[in-house]
Order: sequence, then structure tokens, then C-alpha cells
Amino acid sequence: MTDDKILVGPTLTFSGNPMTAPWQEVVRIDTEGAVLLQGNRIAKVDKAVILLDRYPEAEAISYRADHLICPGFVDAHAHYPQTAIIASWGKRLIDWLNDYTFPEEMRLQNPDYARIIADRYLDLTLAHGTTTVTSYCTIHPHSVDALFEAAARRNQRIVAGKTCMDRNAPEGLRDTAQSAYDDSKALIDRWHGKGRATYAITPRFSPTSTPEQLSALGALWAENPDCLMQTHLSEQTDEIAWVRSLYPEARDYLDTYEAHGLIGDRALYGHAIHLEPREIDRIAECGAALVHCPTSNTFIGSGLFDMAGLRARGIPIGLATDTGGGSSFSMLRTMAAAYEIGQLRDTPLHAAELMWLATAGSARTLHLEDRIGSLAEGLEADLVVLDLASTPAIAQRAGEAKDHWEMVFATIMMGDDRAVRDVWINGERAGERSEAKDAI
Repeated sequence: MTDDKILVGPTLTFSGNPMTAPWQEVVRIDTEGAVLLQGNRIAKVDKAVILLDRYPEAEAISYRADHLICPGFVDAHAHYPQTAIIASWGKRLIDWLNDYTFPEEMRLQNPDYARIIADRYLDLTLAHGTTTVTSYCTIHPHSVDALFEAAARRNQRIVAGKTCMDRNAPEGLRDTAQSAYDDSKALIDRWHGKGRATYAITPRFSPTSTPEQLSALGALWAENPDCLMQTHLSEQTDEIAWVRSLYPEARDYLDTYEAHGLIGDRALYGHAIHLEPREIDRIAECGAALVHCPTSNTFIGSGLFDMAGLRARGIPIGLATDTGGGSSFSMLRTMAAAYEIGQLRDTPLHAAELMWLATAGSARTLHLEDRIGSLAEGLEADLVVLDLASTPAIAQRAGEAKDHWEMVFATIMMGDDRAVRDVWINGERAGERSEAKDAI
């Protein structure tokens, strides 16, 4: 007997980066494909007839011709504490923080509430096919524990960190330079590299950290260089003006981080819409990554990310929901928004490029591309199976499609959690989403 499983159905694979090479050359849908899972790893991706013949003892799980077996979605920037306030009405960034975010984050002072929200968030994102999330927590160390513990129960890959703020935030949501260092260090010791957990040192953004706190976190990162560092950069024009007033000596927004050691090839900068030429040059030079948050950027009126210009510089770019400034937990909706922003900039992305950004591209920004983000031999078995005819509206469009790519695009533009047929986490199906499948 064997625990091997063969998932049979159309497969989506990458042989390269479609942001730097023609997508037709490096992204493929094999309509006769299959994936062999052995334990928590992808062992083989090949033709179904080959794998079924070579591994006759494996359990075969059949998906339909209008399904698509994909890498699990990777959300590169989110705020799980904002789960309950997603889709709150009409604010700019600073108003959003003061009116919605900070009051809700205060509620996570209660460890029980933090655990409830952590479980709710991971359940919602898994329902949408997201198998890896990168999240800010609150200043409370137990909020970090709650998310890591919830992910560990699901055997799910997670990137997260304690949000650090020592000014321009309410009483009860401020720490200090020293406590930010001490709390983050203890959390790194407790979680980083344990199971499927990665720690990200997390100053919220320059306006809510003093130079002393940024320096303390820069020193902590220098001591733990295999951690990630995540923060926000140049999201809105009024935010940039605020940063200038708080850091008059800085050359630009990025310099407020650079001056304190918070720049490097394991840095993740969310949004990055209104960048100066020097900032782009420096990001490209040091290999830092940017994270595109399209539903958030439009929902709170931040601006249009320059995907074409930044990818031409070779800067790693990921894709993210930015819950709850972002208006959806779905990476499908996030891909649709990225396409729409591309249209507004006269540089629309193909479905193959969008799928890469939501999987391998985001994994690359997290330095996890050797573990997740692709259907490839030896990687961890995190997969999502999409139903490309999940609703009557999508099904009728799929029925008129010339090829699988037109079907994929229709699901990107109109799909939601109903399009998620199955989710596999580390080689195990994450619950039964519908009727059991017939074995071949």
C-alpha cells in the first residue's frame, strides 16, 4: 500500500518568469496532465497516462477537463487584524487608520479575540485558494502567536510579524524602540523557521515609528538576516508629505528606511505607487521586492502601480489582497484588479502573467520560490484546483472559449470562492469542498 496520490486534470506549470520572457515560452497548460503527490511534496508533474501507468498503487483523484490544477495562491501582503472591518466605507489612508484600523486593532488586546480573528482569516483565505499568507499582526505579541498557532494547526505556510509603532498611534497601540526590539526578538526565537513559519520584522511605516525604533529594528534585522522585513512605502501622496514633515533630513521616503538599515534583498515594500527615480534605482540595486495591492490601491484611492516600468527594471514583484484596505480576500479578484489597473496604464497583463504573480511571483518576493509557488518536482504540495465553469455566467463564457487561457481569464475576471474546487495544503486536502471525486 502507498499514500501516494495522483491528481489528474489540466495542469498549470512554469518553466520561467513570464514577466521577463514571453509568457507563451514559459507558462504551459497541459490539458492531459497530472501531479503525483508523495507525502507533503510534489514528486512528479507529467502526462496523466504516464503517471497512472508508472504508479499503479497510487490513489488517483480525477478532476474535470474544465478544471485547472494550479500552485496554491500566495498573498504577499495582508493585515489579518483588519478581517472584521474589510469593505468599510470611503476613507483615505490616514483616515482609514484612525477611524477603522486602530480601533479594531485595539480589540486584539484580548488574546481570545485575536485567536478568533486569526482562525476566521485563515478559513476565509483558504476558501479562496490561498495557501500562503504574509500578514502584519498588531503590536501585541499574542496576536502574532495567534496567527502562527492557527497556521500550524492547518499545517499552513505563514509569514508574519509583530507590527511596531511608537508614535502617531493611540494609547494602547504604541510600544517603544526597546520593547519593539525585545518583543520581535522573542517572537523570532519562538517562531522563525519552526515548521512552516517565517518571521518578518514589521515596522508599520515611517510615520508611526521614531528614528530610534527604526534603528532598533534595523539592528535586529542585521542580527537575524534570514528574516524578512516588511513595511509600507509611498502608498498615497498625502502620506508622502507626512513622511517629509517627520523626516526632513531624508532624501525621500525610502531613505527613512535606508538610513536605519531597513533595506536589503529580503525587504518587502507594500504599495510603492509614487516612487522617485532614486528610490527605484536603489530598490533595483539592492534586490528588494515590491508588492502590488491593486484592490486596496483603488478602494482607498491611492493610485496606479507602474507594473510595466518596475518589472522592466528587474525588481521582484508580488501580488496581494492587502486585507482589509483591500476589498476582497480573493486572489482571483486581486488578479482582476491588477488587470484593470494595467488597462488604465495601457499595459494589460495576460492571464498567464497574472497567475504567475499570484503564485510563483509572490513566492519569489518571500524568498520561498524553492518551496512553494509552482507545480514542480520537490516543492511543497500546496495546490488549488480551479473550476473554470463555476457559475452559470462563467460557464457560458467558458463554453465559447477558444482555449484554456480564455477560460482562465474569465474565471480571473468573474470568479470567487465558488471557483475553488479543492485546496491541498502540504499534501493534504483542506476539507471536502463538494461531492467526493471518482477514482480512476
